[in-house]
Amino acid sequence: MLKLFRLFCLLPLIWLAACSSIPPSSKTAPATPWSVRSSGGVSFSPAPVVGLPDWQQQQLGNALLALQQSCRVVAKQPRWEATCQDAAQLQAGNNDGVRQFFEARFTAWKIQDGARDSGLITGYYEPALAGSRTQSQRYAYPLYGVPPDLVSLNLGGARGTGTVVARKVSASRLALVPGAMNPGPGQIMVSLADFPADSRGILKGRIDNGRLLPYYTRAEIAEGKGMSQSQVLAWVDDPVALFFLQIQGAGRIQLEDGSQLRVGVGDNNGYGYQSIGRWLADHGEMSLSAASMPGIQSWVRAHPERQQALFNVNPRYIFFRSLPAGNNGPIGSLGVPLTEGYSLAVDRHYIPLGTPVYVATTWPMTSQPLTRLMNAQDTGSAINGAMRADFFWGYGKDAGSYAGRMKQNGSLWLLLPNGVQPSI
Repeated sequence: MLKLFRLFCLLPLIWLAACSSIPPSSKTAPATPWSVRSSGGVSFSPAPVVGLPDWQQQQLGNALLALQQSCRVVAKQPRWEATCQDAAQLQAGNNDGVRQFFEARFTAWKIQDGARDSGLITGYYEPALAGSRTQSQRYAYPLYGVPPDLVSLNLGGARGTGTVVARKVSASRLALVPGAMNPGPGQIMVSLADFPADSRGILKGRIDNGRLLPYYTRAEIAEGKGMSQSQVLAWVDDPVALFFLQIQGAGRIQLEDGSQLRVGVGDNNGYGYQSIGRWLADHGEMSLSAASMPGIQSWVRAHPERQQALFNVNPRYIFFRSLPAGNNGPIGSLGVPLTEGYSLAVDRHYIPLGTPVYVATTWPMTSQPLTRLMNAQDTGSAINGAMRADFFWGYGKDAGSYAGRMKQNGSLWLLLPNGVQPSI
């Protein structure tokens, strides 16, 4: 307890020393001793960057590169403009300079959810699949593009259970008709009770006789419903790999003609993600600790007759779009390429995309510490809550090995430019 008291007494002195060693940019507000910010049980507690765990041991070049990628988007925001201008002047190889930049320009905000100061950190990656442009006995499983009849309706707020009226504003998008109780010519009736409760205010559906109906579930799509007009981007040889490609959200298809197709999320069918690993654990098929990606894959391959039934537990279905070829990472929700090992998927309700996030967790299936400055550049349907994050490991087999086994506890710190507070 005495050591902790001394540490807390020293932190303000350490902070001041760090800030005085590098004069703040004339464009950057000086550090301010903010108080704790909290809302709905989630709190953000400010601290100096220099006090982060294992901070002095960090190699920060790739963290800077990830921030520079994010700055392509966030630099348009006034609170980021000066910081991004400063970041652009730095070289990733100058570790001391990069360290001093983060210490002088940022405040770290530790995230807590009630009494919890740690949460679940999982991993994802960019898988490689084998495929073909044409269907054959070997390449029998379709990788679908976005169906032409899939439309979205943004309710713009809390949803109820009554009915609303919508109209088409583009081929794939509807808009509410304010105040309408009954549809007029060319308008569409929407019964909100028809749609999944976890649709988060955006409905995905199809229009049938002037009525918006929920889009097809995974089980229905597996039976071919609604897919006759959908473009097949490629045919792949492994339905298990195809299922996990949907969970990862991006991947590369090595085609039999020697070319490579890169794909990312185009849209989804509007249903919430359901974990098949948790279903297997809840039904006594395996322990929860064994329900990693390799464990699930082994179970599926050992029970091929139950494969589709297990997949159908997750009604959410991902439709893909082709992406430009290249050696950069896949495009995340922020709209920039992900950086291998330094990009993080988060819940944007708590962590703004483009923001540096310091992660203190452990290496997959070990107790060995893993601390790293990353950047929030992506989201995921299973990444919900302030203390939830998904670690992007990169491309290929080794990345998949790490990602598939990662299910660790970890703490998160949000790094914001001095003078900026969390928006909660």
